[in-house]
Amino acid sequence: MSLPSHRPPIDSPQGVHRIKLSPHRTTEPLTAVEDLFVLCHLGIPRVDPARWSLLVDGLVGRIRTFRLDELMARPKRVVEAIHQCCGNPLQPTLPTRRITHVRWGGLDLAALLDELGVDPAARFLWSSGLDGGTFAGESIDFFTKDLPLERLRAGEVLLAYELNGAPLPVEHGAPVRLVVPGYYGTNSVKWLWRLRLAEDRHRGLFTTRLYDDAADPALPAGSPERRPVWAIAPESIIVAPAPQAVVRSGEPVEVWGWAWSSAGVSAVEVSVDGGARYHPASLEARRGWSWQRFSFPWRPTEPGKAVLAARALEASGAGQPGDRARNAIHRVEVTID
Repeated sequence: MSLPSHRPPIDSPQGVHRIKLSPHRTTEPLTAVEDLFVLCHLGIPRVDPARWSLLVDGLVGRIRTFRLDELMARPKRVVEAIHQCCGNPLQPTLPTRRITHVRWGGLDLAALLDELGVDPAARFLWSSGLDGGTFAGESIDFFTKDLPLERLRAGEVLLAYELNGAPLPVEHGAPVRLVVPGYYGTNSVKWLWRLRLAEDRHRGLFTTRLYDDAADPALPAGSPERRPVWAIAPESIIVAPAPQAVVRSGEPVEVWGWAWSSAGVSAVEVSVDGGARYHPASLEARRGWSWQRFSFPWRPTEPGKAVLAARALEASGAGQPGDRARNAIHRVEVTID
């Protein structure tokens, strides 16, 4: 097995779990770097950029190793996109609503691989980070994920070295991380050191065992039994009113929030009675891989408690389940005074 040119020390090898924003605090269209979540199963490698390199191997015409300065000398692309944690892989049906929106800077990965030549037999890209250790009782050499080459060909997959216009911070994957817009954040491997083109999926803890959901039992017979946690499912959050807010009876209230999906959201519906009835909300048009703001005018009348809910829908009709899913409908209880 190939090994990186150097193995850096790892801070907090037991893992890092820092959540900065709850849904009602995601008020800004672009999330500040200091407000981003930091989630690392295997700790944070302290990589020396001067010693770092990226190996590209497997089913390619030319195996290459790139230094950081070689990558940064290439044309830079900037992509604004939602960045979402899919939740605890040991509890895949628990919604966590860890969603942010950021601006990545880096180089286009598809263009780089085209220069090297991709073997027609290649169907997947394996990406490995420099973080390794123990998770769920299993020893891991390197955190490794895979993605289908169809997503790479769809465009805007980056080797990112900037975040919101500044150098990528170490806790977010410096010096270079993979960024796959429209896919859950677990697929955007941090502290990247290797890319491997392969014919089959990677068989590992974080690919075909965790982050690999049981398929919907309603699917036709013969459908795959497992579904990789790749593309982001339709979801929405209510930003305002905040949980336990007090609103005035008879006065107008704006119920607003963000909606997003890998495929884009075509409609959002809002309920003010706990989901008994839903009403269409106004929705901003999709822009690239960004989230979309929705708004619903509400004039409460009856004093007491009210439960607000929002659900996002794709053009295909796919939407949010009521519960027991990472993208379950978000509900907020408020008091009408």
